[in-house]
Amino acid sequence: MLKGANVAVPAPSVRVELSWRSGPGVPDVDASALLLSGGRVRSDADFVFYNQPAHSSGAVRHEGKRSGPDAVTDTLLIDLARVEPAVERVVLAASADGGAFGRVPGLGIRVLDAVTGAELARFDSQDATVETAFILGELYRRQGAWKFRAVGQGYDSGLEGLATDFGITVDKPQPQPITPPPAPAPYTPPPTQTAYMPPPAPVWPEPAAQTPAPLTAAPLTPPPPVRLSKVTLTKDAPRVSLAKQGGTSGAMRVNLNWQSRKQFSGWGAKLGRAVANHSDLDLDLCALYELADGRKGVVQALGNAFGALHQPPYIHLDGDDRTGAVESGENLTVNLDQKDKFRRLLIFVTIYEGARSFADLHATVTLQPQFGAPIEFFLDECTVPSTVCALALITNNGGDLVVQREARYLVPARGVSPQRTIDQAYGWGMNWTPGRK
Repeated sequence: MLKGANVAVPAPSVRVELSWRSGPGVPDVDASALLLSGGRVRSDADFVFYNQPAHSSGAVRHEGKRSGPDAVTDTLLIDLARVEPAVERVVLAASADGGAFGRVPGLGIRVLDAVTGAELARFDSQDATVETAFILGELYRRQGAWKFRAVGQGYDSGLEGLATDFGITVDKPQPQPITPPPAPAPYTPPPTQTAYMPPPAPVWPEPAAQTPAPLTAAPLTPPPPVRLSKVTLTKDAPRVSLAKQGGTSGAMRVNLNWQSRKQFSGWGAKLGRAVANHSDLDLDLCALYELADGRKGVVQALGNAFGALHQPPYIHLDGDDRTGAVESGENLTVNLDQKDKFRRLLIFVTIYEGARSFADLHATVTLQPQFGAPIEFFLDECTVPSTVCALALITNNGGDLVVQREARYLVPARGVSPQRTIDQAYGWGMNWTPGRK
């Protein structure tokens, strides 16, 4: 499509794929969507992006990134039938992290039928220079139906400038004012001694008429502004401190998005969710833990070892979703309020059934603290017959949890389980027995 062109969107739901070619010196790119009424958002909740991945209506959801051999994609899933009547347009935007779009090759956007995978529209941006944010397209209503328009409008003020232009309130770090030391109190001489005199008799005033205070409603507390910060781990910068990112309390959710290179992935896949046309694939998100008191164990669906969030091991696996029908997929949650109880955690994934290795499956890992910036990284392409992959190692460093990107594929020896293989690689020293779901 050319800039300014439009096309009908007959599908009831669409998957919007933002894609680009990664490489040395190429900035990271993020997809986002703004739901507009009268040209502006109704509230900050109408902004869907990596830190606010789902709209309250359920109509728009940020699915996350997937790294393939030819391109990286960041995906938005939009159920047009559930978009509220007041929303006239859904703006589809991209922002660059670490440079301008002039350094991002192959930037483009595709609109696909979410059910069949058929391509409904495509727009490739070819004239980017110093822009750090782009509106690539928009979905809009016309005579009771939806259409897509290729826009190609750039901003040199990044995601913050784009968001504020549509009415989003963005959280900005405020400089701490320098408070001068208090001035010393002036010297007051001691009072002059005088002879005792009785106090005058008290005069009691007449009581004033009491007028009841008017009833007023309690002031509404405005919602916190939107936070745009995030952390991307790479081979060159694989570690991050949770404390430095504000992740010192609350819950931290861990998930993993997968895409099969050989087959169309349909709605995409959270960890453990079946991929469309790949319904027999069953992936399990797991965690080895070692607590400060020396206790060790594993949290996994195998053997129904789902853990617990508010008692040891302070890690909980929500469930074992093997059908893909559950919209949220599988999630592993870590209780950061109990961070001092942890010595180390190892997050890993295994193939339970449906595939012989992770080859042709491309993934993005995301750790989302309740308070603090999200942490994400890509898994490299798997080139070995691996059925277990170490994702992230979290260690307690003087009370601060440090996340290290592992992205390490392991090949079990004949007759050795994936769990025992990862135990041996990281020296957990546990005894393993056969288990089943």
